[in-house]
Amino acid sequence: MIKRGRRRWLVVAAVVVVALGVIGGSAYLYLREWRPDLGDGERYGVDVSNHQGVVDWRAVAEDGISFAYVKASEGEDWVDSRFADNWAGAAAAGVPRGAYHFLSLCSDGRAQARHFLATAPPDPAALPPALDLELGGNCAARPDVEAVRREVDAFLAEVEAAWRRPVVLYVGDDWDERYPVTQDRPRWTRHLLRRPDGDWHIWQLHNFAGVSGIDGHVDLNVLRP
Repeated sequence: MIKRGRRRWLVVAAVVVVALGVIGGSAYLYLREWRPDLGDGERYGVDVSNHQGVVDWRAVAEDGISFAYVKASEGEDWVDSRFADNWAGAAAAGVPRGAYHFLSLCSDGRAQARHFLATAPPDPAALPPALDLELGGNCAARPDVEAVRREVDAFLAEVEAAWRRPVVLYVGDDWDERYPVTQDRPRWTRHLLRRPDGDWHIWQLHNFAGVSGIDGHVDLNVLRP
């Protein structure tokens, strides 16, 4: 039999666990729906890939989302399976959209640029293209800094010549620590929940937002004019 004193402590512990669960769940739900105040000309947006599944872009637009970046490609031969549908769906719903490419450390930069351009040809009505630079999810190769810089430069030169505008750079902290990015391009900054200092073009504020028309989590961003 459980002694009375021990039983009391078990009840207290159970109450504390339940209370913490309720508080944690409430905080999570609050953060899913939380959106920061916007400055003049700023707007909310999302970035999506096949991980979000089928997106109801009209519902997305009605939830105050005013732009979207859509994953197009990765490496020199992989195309996101939802790219064509997301690209067309965003346009049909009146959501301005841009395409992005995930740069692989295991492929030639110029070949990746040509693959991206074949997947997302220049579109004067679209947002500038973006390049995703992250080590997480990348291949196992870790070339030296100069070699990677050459491949990034080759990608940028090819894509910018075709699109005739600067590429936006999303630079993960892991990438920037190993391969410091010196290119003077618009920056897409990941800064969780707090508005970043300095010069940024897009701010990714978290990756677990709740947005109508998208099942599960999605990245929430703010775009500056």
